[in-house]
Amino acid sequence: MSLERCPIGCVPIVWNNADQVDLAPQVGHDEILDAYVRLGYAGTQHGRGFPEGEALATQLERRSLRFAELYSALPADAGGLTDDAEVIARRDLDRLVAARGEVLVVALDGSPERDAVSGRVNGIDGAPRWPDQAFDRLAAMLGELAAAAPAGVRVAFHPHTATWIEAPDEVDRLAARLAGSRAGLCLDVGHYLVGGGDPVEAVRRHGALVTHVHVKDVDPVVLARLRAGELAGFAGAVRERIFTEAGNGALDLRGVLGALDRIGYDGWLMVEQDSSWLAPAEAAAVGIRVLRYAIGELER
Repeated sequence: MSLERCPIGCVPIVWNNADQVDLAPQVGHDEILDAYVRLGYAGTQHGRGFPEGEALATQLERRSLRFAELYSALPADAGGLTDDAEVIARRDLDRLVAARGEVLVVALDGSPERDAVSGRVNGIDGAPRWPDQAFDRLAAMLGELAAAAPAGVRVAFHPHTATWIEAPDEVDRLAARLAGSRAGLCLDVGHYLVGGGDPVEAVRRHGALVTHVHVKDVDPVVLARLRAGELAGFAGAVRERIFTEAGNGALDLRGVLGALDRIGYDGWLMVEQDSSWLAPAEAAAVGIRVLRYAIGELER
């Protein structure tokens, strides 16, 4: 199946970073959605300041846009998910469904213990790690969420730097537990790179479990500084623009797309950039143009 059939969406974080609100002045959702239409995007992640439910569905429908995903970050500590994590996940699934959304992207909230080793989990002896039972509980909850989702709605887990599931072996541990469930993986190729992995190999390794993809490039100079301990954790790296425009960093974009094509991937390709030295709309324009060009090259 050709990747040209995959819808391309955008994550509005480059406009409205929910974690570091000073990185870009907040703009209204109307401005962001109108920019998507001009640039040719097919859908969006829910963003800071966006409406909810039917109000969001109406805003998207009148622009012929789709509600591609809602991001649900769950609280966790060294022992695993906290007691309120499942309530938050169920609430966010309901929010997604109420606005006619398509994918619930589940991740873990950042934690100070892991932020201290962000980008170098496998390079530090004694780095804090989750016990097996924490992976068991998370996998069970993801499977239950996916089973509860209505037809046409997917649940995908997003490994994320500065959280308890970042390094490739940690992704492997969760993936092994998801086999046979309806839950999949959201492969954020940028975070997987930061965590020390090869995104091309991740696609090959996890195959059909990869049901959602975030396209994100990584500045190798800033990554080296993060791994050397020169930056104030992941937040400091984002302030230095560790995630750069597609085609401008260390990501083997063609390799990733080729691997996705070989497994018959047909899900969303979500362009994401947490921060940029460019104006948000300029960064989003670069992302979709580079991605479309690379897909076209793959097809030739």
